[in-house]
Amino acid sequence: MTAPGVVSRVPLRNATRSDAADLALLVDIASHGFASWLWHGAVAIGLADTPLEHGRSKLAEDGGTGAWQDATVAELQGAIAGAAIGYLLTDAVRDLEAGHAVLEPIMSLQKHAVGSWFVSTLAVYRQQRGKGAGRYLLLDQMRQADGGPVSLITESHNEMAQTFYRRHGFSERARLDAVPLFEKARRHAWVLMVNDGR
Repeated sequence: MTAPGVVSRVPLRNATRSDAADLALLVDIASHGFASWLWHGAVAIGLADTPLEHGRSKLAEDGGTGAWQDATVAELQGAIAGAAIGYLLTDAVRDLEAGHAVLEPIMSLQKHAVGSWFVSTLAVYRQQRGKGAGRYLLLDQMRQADGGPVSLITESHNEMAQTFYRRHGFSERARLDAVPLFEKARRHAWVLMVNDGR
């Protein structure tokens, strides 16, 4: 029997370019505002009017890793409820430059997970949580890995997310201290979690 509020099967579909605005919001939700902090750089140099406008443009790009082509969306009541973005971490990651100090620990952790299917984003709008969308999105990412390892990075203080991932066979493999975004920013670490597959 399905728990109250949980949908027995959440419809998933491949994202389209027209989903870019929702994807930008969900990337920002998944990162607890880290993405919009990064995107603000485009505002500072006059390439966008707001961070989310720049995020929408980035997610709408063709051919970029982590853009709309790598996204799957979950729908409830005819609207997007959440999304996951995933792709294979190839050896090319080892040659990438962070470009900003705050990205260095994240990219270092990704280099530990080369060869895995990397879930860069998994988020559900707050009002749609608890209905199974996150679970179906994660299971779909694991399916896309085709039995291979699946990796993701979360924040050390996000215990709810870590519990969710552990329930689905993930365990911590490494962690690195995050670079604070500002002087009084909450201190935390980035945690690499991996499900070995098969």
